[in-house]
Parts: sequence; structure tokens; C-alpha cells
Amino acid sequence: MKKPPATAAHSARTVAVLYVDPCKEDHVALEDIFNNSPWNIFPDSLWRLQVSASLKSAWSLLRTERFPLVLCECDLHPGSWRELLDLLALLPDPPFLIVTSRVADERLWAEALNLGAYDVLAKPFDCTEVMRVVSMAWMHWTERHDGAARGQLVAAGGGA
Repeated sequence: MKKPPATAAHSARTVAVLYVDPCKEDHVALEDIFNNSPWNIFPDSLWRLQVSASLKSAWSLLRTERFPLVLCECDLHPGSWRELLDLLALLPDPPFLIVTSRVADERLWAEALNLGAYDVLAKPFDCTEVMRVVSMAWMHWTERHDGAARGQLVAAGGGA
């Protein structure tokens, strides 16, 4: 059964994603994917992409807004995805980090995963791959938080 439009809009969950990259062309490409692609895995989610050109401006945003997912260009100049990963660890509820790079080779992928990044996306962006990686990251993020909430409920004697 299909929900009435008002109910569907009311139950939609906004997913805020931060993208850190100084390249305006990459901002435009990713914004196009976020704004014009069908997010079939999470049709009730509204995807909001916010862009930041530097590590410094991204850190300002991360201290004031909650982003479950952060995408970051491999080489920010100044800064790097490794520095951002270290900063994210300082947050009370760190977001998942997805590294982006024009040279997304096996070395970068292995390093990123070993240091704690969620995944690596190659540029130029492929719509299907971006949607797959971001959707999977969002699914794992929600599982982590929904599971923690259920655990707290059970510990408090409120459910099974």
C-alpha cells in the first residue's frame, strides 16, 4: 500500500552529507548526482549535500552540524583526508569518511580502509558507484545507530 503524499513527506529522513574538495567541477558533478539521481535503496530519504573547499571550513561545519557521512578529496592542499580522519575521531559521534581521488588505486584503497575510512570513490564520479557506496555507508551508519538505540532500550528494560 502506498502512503499518502503528506505522510510520505512527513516521514522522510534527511541525510546530510559533507563533501570536502577545493575543485568546483567536482562539487558540480557530485551535486548533480545527489540532486538528480533516484536513490532507490532509500526512497524515503532526502539527500542534502553540503560542500566545503578546505579542511578548515569543513572542520568549522563539523563542529556545529551533524553529518553522518563525509566525502573528502585525497589531497586537499593544505591538508589531507588523513588529517580529516584524525579530526573526525575527536567528534562524539564520528561520521563515516569516504575518500575521493582521481588516482583511486589499490594502494590508496588499502591505506584508507586500514586507517579507518569507510571506502574510496574514483573520480570522475560514476553515478552508479557514488550511489552504491554512499547508500551502503548510510545503511551501515543507520544500523550502527539503530542497533545502539535498541541496545539502550533493552538495557533499560524497555524491550527485547
